[in-house]
This record gives sequence, structure tokens and C-alpha cells, in this order.
Amino acid sequence: MTDLTKLKIAEARDMLAKGELTSRELTEAHIGAVDAMKSLNAYIVTTPDIALAQADAADAQIKAGNQKAMTGIPIGIKDLFATKGIHTQACSKILDGFKPEYESTVTQNLWDDGAVMLGKLNMDEFAMGSSNETSFYGPVKNPWRATGSNSDFVPGGSSGGSVASVAGFAAMGATASDTGGSIRQPAAFTGTFGIKPTYGRCSRYGMVAFASSLDQAGTITRDVRDGAIMLESISGFDPKDSTSVDIAVPNFEAALTGDIRGMKIGIPREYRLDGMPAEIEELWQKGIAWMKDAGAEIVDISLPHTKYALPTYYIVAPAEASSNLARYDGVKYGHRNIGDGGGLDDMYYATRGEGFGDEVKRRIMIGTYVLSAGYYDAYYLKAQKVRQLIADDFKQAFGQVDAILTPTAPSAAFAFGEKSDDPLAMYLNDVFTVPASLAGLPGSSVPAGLSADGLPLGLQVLGKAWDEETVLKVSGVIEQAAAFTAQPQEWWR
Repeated sequence: MTDLTKLKIAEARDMLAKGELTSRELTEAHIGAVDAMKSLNAYIVTTPDIALAQADAADAQIKAGNQKAMTGIPIGIKDLFATKGIHTQACSKILDGFKPEYESTVTQNLWDDGAVMLGKLNMDEFAMGSSNETSFYGPVKNPWRATGSNSDFVPGGSSGGSVASVAGFAAMGATASDTGGSIRQPAAFTGTFGIKPTYGRCSRYGMVAFASSLDQAGTITRDVRDGAIMLESISGFDPKDSTSVDIAVPNFEAALTGDIRGMKIGIPREYRLDGMPAEIEELWQKGIAWMKDAGAEIVDISLPHTKYALPTYYIVAPAEASSNLARYDGVKYGHRNIGDGGGLDDMYYATRGEGFGDEVKRRIMIGTYVLSAGYYDAYYLKAQKVRQLIADDFKQAFGQVDAILTPTAPSAAFAFGEKSDDPLAMYLNDVFTVPASLAGLPGSSVPAGLSADGLPLGLQVLGKAWDEETVLKVSGVIEQAAAFTAQPQEWWR
């Protein structure tokens, strides 16, 4: 039998239905793969006993003729999603030992569909980062290495554990979250497919909050079809989340027709940055050519407020983080340090000072500053107005086109420590992904080529609100044209 960890979700689903494979066999193979990739630090908690019990239940479900799309499929869960009775810390010391008494809606949807949990995945602390170097549990290593090199590269962030587990064949899919690009950028860095749906498509109930008006659940898989299958499983209205929208969930897999003839694909001129590597521009031009070859019409568009997206994001997101993270004080759960004075304020200072990492502290301080008296109007209120202008740019553009094509990230994966000492250089990793996040639009990253050093590069597809079907359809065409079959060398085994 073929290496079961190399199967894709759709392939495994069909084999399970035909009785050619059991979920227990599939799960045991993945448990072995998880153990073999410990050096990548993708998993912070493994749940083999739970996985095998779920696999046996899935096999019984299949035998009874009640199989669903994700039944028996082993997956990893980003540590941002609450899992009842199981470690959930958003990879922060301040939530040390926290095991929730409830399940996030996204994970509950997956368990209801028969999915199997392999464990909890590493991430940047509270999803704040673009390289997975801010985790309390240490950095995740990218399964990919440059040609002829033994140096380690970052997997991107904040969903670094999610992409590493999928790219490293230790999960068939993984949950992820995207606030400013934390699904799409790491997907580009690891040759995986990532999709962020429209804000409100997936429930945020049970997700540890970073920036509530931006956070959105999504998926990491090895190809577009698998992404469509898993996205449909996690989507849907949830009355427990006031930002969840009561709108029908389409059959996303059915959208993968491969036919984009007559579609108009927008190319925003503002995404051509000074100093952008030539190989990123070349890949973009290839993508444009693939669209033309598939019968689409290329339309030059303008998103004039794009240049303000990053500064807007880094006002809005830290402001919301400052508010959301105020709840972590050492009183009811998580890490606690009484402090030298023994008073309540002493405990707050000691707990928060010790419990939060440097990047989280930086964003809390920025957020508190822009929300403070005298600066609220000058910064936060102005940023909200610019955010609306950015959303209006997209609305106008989508009056002309069906989808937008851009690079996903301004470079391939970079080495550890290369940008961690320069927050501005790190924030620039989100330059292509942040605008759509501010507008709440769906977007994907499709593996489309390799850099000169042999590292993956991705193309980003953006769509109209609630039109993930077009995003997936266009993504599928890119996937077919790119014929990306490269794999990491599995040096960790």
C-alpha cells in the first residue's frame, strides 16, 4: 500500500468509502508521522488515544453508511481553537495549564463530521507574528530547506504549526486562523493551499481572540480540492457568535469546474512594490498568463488606498488586542505571579509582565496608546475611516472584475532571526494580505512555483464577499496550470 500520509483528503475519503482503507490504519500512520517530525516543533500536544478512539468511531460510521466528507480524516488543530479538556493556550505562558470546559464551534463541526484529532499545533503567541518565532513553546521549523543548504527557515506565521504539519505529511489538513494574513502567508512559505473565508463565514466562538473584527478561521491543506472539502465542514451560522452570518454554505467542492472562461481577473497596480524581488514579479506574470490561457480576461485595476493598509492594520489590530487581552490577569485561570508587594496591582504587573512575550507586549502597548485620551481621534478613529476607504476600493474593483490575482508574500521563506529583531521588516510580510483582511474578503494562497533557492512561492486569489466559490475555482485553475508537485526532502525523519 502507498504511504498513507501522502494521501490527500479527497483520495482518502474515496478509499474509506470503498473499504480499501480504514480510518484506524490512516490514523496510525499519521500518529507515527507526528512522532517522526518532533524536531520541527509543529505539535505542542499530541492526542493519540483520542485520535484512535475517533478513528474507530469513524470506521463504525462509515460501515453504517453515515460517512461525511471529513469522516476518518486525521487533522491537526491550531492552539487558538478551544478543545474541551485539552490544552488550549494560544501558545502563551499566560494561559499556562488552561483546559477549556467547552469546544470551539469550528472544531465541533469537524468532530460532528467524523474528523480525527492528532493534536494541538504550534503558533505565534496569540496569533501575533509572521514567522512563528513568538511562541512560548519555541519556533516551528519549515519542512522546506533551500537547495543544497542545511539551514532552517521559518514556516511563516501565525499558523506555522498548521502549515508545517501539512507540508511535512503529519496531518491531512489543519485548522488555521487569519487576522492579517496568518493563513495565506505561511501557506505560500510551505507549498500548501490556504484559504481564508469571508469574515462571518465561520464562527469565532471558542477561538482565542486577537482582533475581533479581523480574526477568521480557515484551513490549510495540500491542494485546492481538499481545502474546499475542509472549508465546507467548518463553515456555517452559529448563534453563539454575533458576527456569524446566517447564509447558506455552498458545496465548495462542486465549484471546482476548472472553467473560468469569460471571467475578469483584476491586477492591482498598487501591488507592484519598489524593491520587490524579480522572481515574485515573474511568478505573478506567469499567473496572469495562466489566466489568459484559461480564457479569462485580464483587467488592470486600482486599489488606491492599499498603501495605507499596513499602518491602518497596525493601529486597528493592536487596539482590539489591547482590549481583548485585558482579561488575562492571573485571577481566574492561567499563569499567576503574586508579585513582590502581594497586592492586586502587584499581581497584575507581575503576571502580565511575565506571562506575555515581547511581541504581544509591544502590540498591547501600541493598542493602549492609540485608544488613549487625546490619541483616539488622531489614530484609531482615523484608521477606521481609512479601513472603510480600503473596503470601498475593493467594492469598486469588484464592480469590474470577478477575482483579483496578486502575489501572496513579497519573498520566499526567510531564515530564523533574519527579521525578528526588526518589527517593521516583519510587518511588511503582510503587505499583500492585510488589505483583504481589513475588508473582510475571502482569499487564498496557491503554491505556484519555487524561488531560485528552491523554496515555495504562492499566488493569492481574492474574491467578493461570500464568493469563496470563485476564489476556489480560480485557485484550482492556477493549481492545474502551475502543476506544483515539489515536496520537501523529509530531512527530519
